[in-house]
Amino acid sequence: MASISFRKFIRWLPDEAGEPTSTLVLTSPEKRFVDIRVILEEGGDSLGDGEEVLPLGRLDWAMAGTSSSTAISDGHSLSRWRHWIDSRAVDAPPDEGHMYAQPDGLSTLEKGRMTNPATGKVTDYEEMWFDPPPKATGGDKAVCAVLTMEDEERGSKGMLVRLGEWAQVFVRDGPGEAHLVAERWEWRGDDGKGWRRRVRLGDKDRGLPCEDVLGAAEVKLHEEFTAGGDVWKVVEVAEL
Repeated sequence: MASISFRKFIRWLPDEAGEPTSTLVLTSPEKRFVDIRVILEEGGDSLGDGEEVLPLGRLDWAMAGTSSSTAISDGHSLSRWRHWIDSRAVDAPPDEGHMYAQPDGLSTLEKGRMTNPATGKVTDYEEMWFDPPPKATGGDKAVCAVLTMEDEERGSKGMLVRLGEWAQVFVRDGPGEAHLVAERWEWRGDDGKGWRRRVRLGDKDRGLPCEDVLGAAEVKLHEEFTAGGDVWKVVEVAEL
């Protein structure tokens, strides 16, 4: 099942819960995902309603890869995320968390253990996720499309997931933070402008395929898009 997941809070036990980031995870029906977490300004609770071009210092974490889930009991599953690309490491290990469905039917509480970046210590954590249904941006059904890019010679990898009214892309061009680029896009049909970029982090001149992919009347499986000298291949298409 595809999902749009907004994080409502994170809690490093025994501390209080809070949300220092704007975090969105887009997961396709075949379980490919792009997860981008942007550090909010102090005292802010969102990125605002405009377009933001931010320095990489505002990127808390970005990941792209595949996920899987194993049912444990009614409303409880164990999810595992394999990081094909990770902003914190070139070869990042998988991570996992226990997922507990909440009574509202749209929220999930995640529990697990991982390294708290503020302390460097492995710590129990809780995260609350809100998963609204994808919206159609034209026609009767919401659409999902996934594109990937890989250039082994240059050490470049990238993934783009468009799901309903949201799209995210993350690219790593080899080792080092200077080679990271991420974008988030949103469809706003109410203002007549359609797709608009909400945030970009990293090299402002690095070519990405978002405008061409999101502006296409139809995206077909195995189709290719070229951006910044890279070839992006459509590896998944679905109507939801």
